Amino acid sequence: MRHWLTGGGSLTNKLKAHSRAFRVQKLHQHPALCLADEAAAIGLHRPSRVVEREVLLRCDNTPVVFGHTVVPTTADASDWPLFSALGERSLGSTLFGDPQVRRGELEFARLRPCHPLARRARAAAGLQGEQILYARRCLYQRHNGLLLVTEVFLPEVLSLAPARANSTLENRT
Repeated sequence: MRHWLTGGGSLTNKLKAHSRAFRVQKLHQHPALCLADEAAAIGLHRPSRVVEREVLLRCDNTPVVFGHTVVPTTADASDWPLFSALGERSLGSTLFGDPQVRRGELEFARLRPCHPLARRARAAAGLQGEQILYARRCLYQRHNGLLLVTEVFLPEVLSLAPARANSTLENRT
């Protein structure tokens, strides 16, 4: 799991390199109450209303990462101009393609089965069981706007092999 958690650069690009068909499945994007630890990370004194976006990142139609993003409602359209219109496009490609975006330090966590994001990730991916899930998050800044991205890695991510290896194997059968 360390390879997936600590790798630099765009997770989207890394997942694309490990699949023949990558896609973002948008679960929802709407106002919500952020978690207490998210409030602290984005500079709020207590859990407050944010715009929340949740997605599943799929490689060859298998869910491998649950993405959870929160943006304070104080951010305006000039801070994150494309966020409201992402649809099923990757947020990562937007963030890494914008020279005005500053990326913070990655933070890592083992999410116990009772953690709200672990429960949401398991439900979205249709996972059974109570396994610990691993996650990372990063705070991004553009102008005065903050955006917090959390990526919860699903167990299936460990079975991904580089796409070239997949293609070679298919050609031999």
